[in-house]
Parts: sequence; C-alpha cells; structure tokens
Amino acid sequence: MPTLEHQLIDANGITLSLYSAGPHDGPPVWLLHGFPECWHSWRKQIGPLVQAGYRVLVPEMRGYGRSSAPQDSQAYDLITVCGDIQAVMHAWHQQEVCVVGHDWGAPIAWHLALLEPQRVKAVVGMAVPFAGRPKQPAIESMRQHFAGRFNYILYFQQPGEAEQELDADIPRTLRLMMHNSSAAVPKDLFLQDKPAGAMLFDGMQDPGELPDWCSPEAFAEYVRTFEGRGFHGALNWYRNFERNWQRTDKLAGQKVEQPALFLIGDKDPVGTLEAHSLRLMPRLVERLEQHQLTDCGHWLQNEKADEVNALLLDFLARHYPVAGGSL
Repeated sequence: MPTLEHQLIDANGITLSLYSAGPHDGPPVWLLHGFPECWHSWRKQIGPLVQAGYRVLVPEMRGYGRSSAPQDSQAYDLITVCGDIQAVMHAWHQQEVCVVGHDWGAPIAWHLALLEPQRVKAVVGMAVPFAGRPKQPAIESMRQHFAGRFNYILYFQQPGEAEQELDADIPRTLRLMMHNSSAAVPKDLFLQDKPAGAMLFDGMQDPGELPDWCSPEAFAEYVRTFEGRGFHGALNWYRNFERNWQRTDKLAGQKVEQPALFLIGDKDPVGTLEAHSLRLMPRLVERLEQHQLTDCGHWLQNEKADEVNALLLDFLARHYPVAGGSL
C-alpha cells in the first residue's frame, strides 16, 4: 500500500477521520465504506488507484474508528452523512470528484451524485443499488413483509438489543459477518428464515478462522475500528429509514445522470434483499454500467479485488480520466 496521510478534520459539526494517498493534483476519488467495515476495507483499491494517478480519499464514516460517533440516532440520516463528505469537498475546493461506495457507502455515493450534479462527475455503487425514493419509508415495507419473522434490519431498530449481541465479542462478530455474507456459504444463509424473537447470529456458521481475503493484520484494523466504542454508531445508520424518507422529499423522482458503475456479487444476499431495486435501477440511473461478479459474496472489493480493480480503473479511464488520459 502507498504512503498514507491521516487527518482529523472538523466537518459538518463532527470530527471526520480521513486517510488519503496519491498525488495532490490527481483527480479526487472518494472511497466510502459500509457496515460493519472500516476505511481499511479499501486496502486493495488504494494502491492501484494511486498508481493510476488518482488522489484517493478514504474516510472513517461517522460512527466508526476515530470519527465522531453521536449517540443520537437521528445524527446518521443520509443527508447528514452526505454533508460530512460535502463539507470536506467544499473546504478543499474540489470542483470535480468521483465517489465510490460499498454497502451503506453506496447510498451515500448515489445521493451525493443527486445532491452534487456538477461536482460529482462519476459514481460507483457496490452491492446496494439505487432505486430512488420509495412511496413509503422502506422500513414500513419491511415490517409488513416480515411480520412475525426475523429480519436483521428490523432487529437493528431498537437501540440496545443488537448492541448487546454484537459488542459482546467484537472479533467474533466481525468474523461471523465476513463469513456468513461471503461466497463461502449458501447465498441466503444470512437471510435464513427464523422467528421474530431470534438473534442475529442464531443459525449462522462460525468458521473459527478468517477468510483467505482478510489477513490477520487487516482484521486487526477492523477490530480497532470498534474497540472501545462498540457498534452503536454503526447501527444507528439503520435507524433512519423514516428520517431518510422525510429528508429526501426534494429528491423524489430525480435520476442519477452521471456515468455510473454498479457491481454486485452473484452470491451476495443483498441481491435477494434488493431484488426489486435491482430491477428499477436501469430506469433511474441513465448512464448505467453494471456487472455481476461470479462466485462472489457481499465483500466484493476484497473477495474479488483484481476484478473490481480492473472494472473500476476501466470505468474511470473512460469517464473520469487523469490528465493526459482519454475520454
């Protein structure tokens, strides 16, 4: 990995922890991580992007690592989190950027593209598609569909219960999340049917070891992200579906017009959870390129790093080139 710079930045009323690398005059590429990950989940993309001439910016999203983690769940809605990134873009006079997001980072990337149509020149979403603003908060649809049955997003709604399970053994939690949403297990093991009173890890496999795509050194970075603070801030992202719906009213019906790349693994359980959104996305993302990676689970930028890097660099070369490149 290239030499990294680290800064703690006052942005949007919080402290944002930000890692960066690459030439300061290179085109900025923001890499936005998801749950329950960390800035280091992009470790296999940073080097290739820097080598191609890009300036890479990798924040620890609010609630994670050394960034602020407000207790109030309402501090984690999409518009507020977008504001964290927008504040840095503005302060650093970034007139053109590309935003890349995985898992929860993907909705932030999609919404930054909507909020900043002039500044965001290209957008990449991984695992979570863009389907626009629904007719009602998505959490209401989930409550109706999963009445009497377990759903991890519904389980995450009540502060305290999920924290107790996930915080009890942070390395185990991360290991189970990595394994049970990867290509190493049947696609929908993570979404297995169980009663509403179940806990997240009931019925899941504990491999007792790390996947081959995550070294002990990398795993230590994941663990450090949650040590001493637990998962409360990270879980708060899930507690804003109604607030997200309310705060995106002005974006209703708006399409993503920038060049867009979407990647998903064929064994990613999100493909089942977001099947309707996947069908809608081509109508709402006007310049969409999408690829399904074979034998790949949810953690695609690590499970299939070489394929992701090749697709990402090709997309950037065509739509967001380094000076001297070709459109």
